[in-house]
Amino acid sequence: MTEAEFIAALRRMPLHPGAHGLMDDSAVIDAGPLVVTTDTLVEGVHFLPQDPPGDVAWKLVATNLSDLAAKGALVEGVLLNYPLGDSAWDHAFLDGLSLALARFDARLIGGDTVSLRGPRVLTLTAFGREAAAPVRSGARAGDALWVTGTIGDAGLGLAIAMGGTGPEALRDAYRRPQPRLTEGRALAPVVHAMMDVSDGLLIDAARMAQASGLAVTIDLDAVRLSPAARALGGEDRAARLAAATAGDDYELLFALPPDVTPPVAATRVGRFDAGAGLSLFDTAGPIPLPPRLGFEHAAPR
Repeated sequence: MTEAEFIAALRRMPLHPGAHGLMDDSAVIDAGPLVVTTDTLVEGVHFLPQDPPGDVAWKLVATNLSDLAAKGALVEGVLLNYPLGDSAWDHAFLDGLSLALARFDARLIGGDTVSLRGPRVLTLTAFGREAAAPVRSGARAGDALWVTGTIGDAGLGLAIAMGGTGPEALRDAYRRPQPRLTEGRALAPVVHAMMDVSDGLLIDAARMAQASGLAVTIDLDAVRLSPAARALGGEDRAARLAAATAGDDYELLFALPPDVTPPVAATRVGRFDAGAGLSLFDTAGPIPLPPRLGFEHAAPR
């Protein structure tokens, strides 16, 4: 697929009015204050070489929109930077991109195309508007820690995508995450702090606590697992630790005063207090922190 063919295909997708039909090198956005976020997916790091290209496109859009959800933003549009390579892969990626943009009412603003040399590196930048924009550093001592949805499905789904056995619903949780845009809009005006769970419940809770200058304690027994996850991986301490450190959940993690009930379905999993650090417990007592709290990038060695 040539660059011209790729851009022609993009023109058939929902376009932002400021994109000028993708006929220009720049776009114009007139939407007042904007929330801006960007994410990059790297082949072999964020997605598997054998993952379907359409699913990769969906995940690229969803991971960015999850950051907008954590700010309570409406989606304004997205910019795509794309490396052209295998034509069949590119066509399948475009199909998935079109589905994701339509599903989340996101419009393409523009971007850039380059030639592929080596593993695919895909970057999307998303813009949101009308955001209450809570920050992760706003938690207060005494606040309760809550999380939407279930934790650990994507971690089990990755193992299935790598050749393991298990239900497609778990595999799809890894390949096609669902950004909590509606929940984020409802939560943003009332929370003290909020972020999405991308790298793992434990590491992201620790980041919120550190940013807020507080300690956080998590009740591992309270972490909600889906029926499919319990059936496949169990629900003992080891299974819950695996779920809480796996990442790719894209649920919303937020802090509320202890006497406030969230306006969306969510599970209370812990609390913030004066101090520093992360502590874990379950019905059997305190839990030593695992050596790995979640996913962290590191320079190749």
